[in-house]
Amino acid sequence: MNKSDQIKELMAERILILDGAMGTMIQRHKLEEEDYRGERFADWESPLKGMNDLLVLTQPEIIANIHKQYLEAGADIIETNNFNATASDLVRYNLQDYAYELNLEAAKLARKAADEFSTADKPRFVAGVLGPNQKTASVSVDVNDPGARATSFDELVEDYSLATRGLIEGGADIILIETIFDTLNAKAAVFAVKTVFDEDDIELPIMISGTITDASGRTLTGQVTEAFYNSLRHATPISIGLNCALGPDDLRQYLQELSRISEFSVSAHPNAGLPNELGEYDLNPEEMADHIREWADSGFLNIVGGCCGSSPEHIREIADAVAKSQPRAA
Repeated sequence: MNKSDQIKELMAERILILDGAMGTMIQRHKLEEEDYRGERFADWESPLKGMNDLLVLTQPEIIANIHKQYLEAGADIIETNNFNATASDLVRYNLQDYAYELNLEAAKLARKAADEFSTADKPRFVAGVLGPNQKTASVSVDVNDPGARATSFDELVEDYSLATRGLIEGGADIILIETIFDTLNAKAAVFAVKTVFDEDDIELPIMISGTITDASGRTLTGQVTEAFYNSLRHATPISIGLNCALGPDDLRQYLQELSRISEFSVSAHPNAGLPNELGEYDLNPEEMADHIREWADSGFLNIVGGCCGSSPEHIREIADAVAKSQPRAA
């Protein structure tokens, strides 16, 4: 049985659990510049503090331990730590030449952890992440030039193709195109992934997850939930969902709409509420799990986890909250 069929079979039986935030967990370690650099990048010309993706090379034991904490909490699917690891994003740190290696090693770390926790009754899966890219292909970067763009479709395809190959080589089971704020960027990712599949004679299931940015109910490039869905349904993903930006209370109405219209399974990984004045997330595990339980009881979910501010404690409570709930009928 291939990965896609295996995951579909499991999703028909129960709601699958995605992991939670990586950045939140990294922050707990209070890493400084020298920690990010490690020995290999000790003399790097650019500041590297905050470049969390680099930790798969310089602090792999920290990343591996975070994966394991989420697996211990009950996650069925863990995400690779490479959210910004496309070449054009890495230019900010002069790390563009390390794009393939970062994706490869991120997948290897997650693969090893998932294999350690997998059993016949509870297999664990690795979602290789393709993040949104800091640059948008849809929005002008110059108020005086509506056609000005910081990136192009072709550049994004090249970036995402390289990243996808690294993730596949490292052992990813799924390709997760997530935190989508610009559908054109996501279309470039889909095109790149499908092209790699064709050229390399391999196919993995694809998950897609968009971001409703605020109370307007739209993505940053102006799409409502249904428009976002219709723009990307051609990718025939194993699931389509929403993540980030909003807490579960604010995200609910948009998830309900997606559940109503989607011909695919539905995923969600909301933030642990909205950040307070200190930039911290206040929604505790029990409160977040209460929201997710109601979603599950309402028949919205096939896959659920957490985004910014969430932790293994949140994921454990969420897993317990939906353990007896029936999955949404896709």
